[in-house]
Amino acid sequence: MPDPLLDILCCPVSHEPLRPLEKSRLKKLADRIADGGVQYVDHSPVEEKPREALITRDDKVIYLVIDGIPVLLPDRGIGTTQFTEPV
Repeated sequence: MPDPLLDILCCPVSHEPLRPLEKSRLKKLADRIADGGVQYVDHSPVEEKPREALITRDDKVIYLVIDGIPVLLPDRGIGTTQFTEPV
């Protein structure tokens, strides 16, 4: 994802700036999704294997990037409070 785009992207709910989720954290997220139990904020299960993701600056919400396109829909955020150990 081009860096200039990151300068203008923000969470659609909190308006927090977004940054790329680091590779190590992305792997942890992918593992948890594969194990099941990860939910979007609308409580539907996350089934997509993440290749890229963005996270709010305050580390509260993750948004997947699908085919290079950030999915910044309010109900498609992944709240990080559902994890007992940080992603």
